[in-house]
Amino acid sequence: MAKKILIVDDEPDLLKVLLIRLKKAGYEVFGGTNGQEALDLTRQITPDLVILDVYLPVMNGDDVAKILKKDEQLKHIPIILISATTKDMAEKVQESQANDFLTKPFEPEDFLKKISGFIGPPE
Repeated sequence: MAKKILIVDDEPDLLKVLLIRLKKAGYEVFGGTNGQEALDLTRQITPDLVILDVYLPVMNGDDVAKILKKDEQLKHIPIILISATTKDMAEKVQESQANDFLTKPFEPEDFLKKISGFIGPPE
């Protein structure tokens, strides 16, 4: 069974590109556009990895990460924060207990390498 990845970003074009790229790589992918969707989808599908934009409508990605990391059933899921801003990213990762971050724009190869570092290649 393919590994599941949830990507939440409020930029529709970027979200579409990332979903297509990961699907082509062999992952099962799900997308959302705001923080509440991120929480709801994570609880519904229990993905193997969550990728969250830091600045999202309704609730920021780092706040979503904090909530997920406090949930006994979901805290094991690795979380990668993404943002166009590098300012305070290391601090946001630490405070939210996310596992890592990527700065937009990023190279597709770097993106896939980061993902496989957490959950391995698609099955």
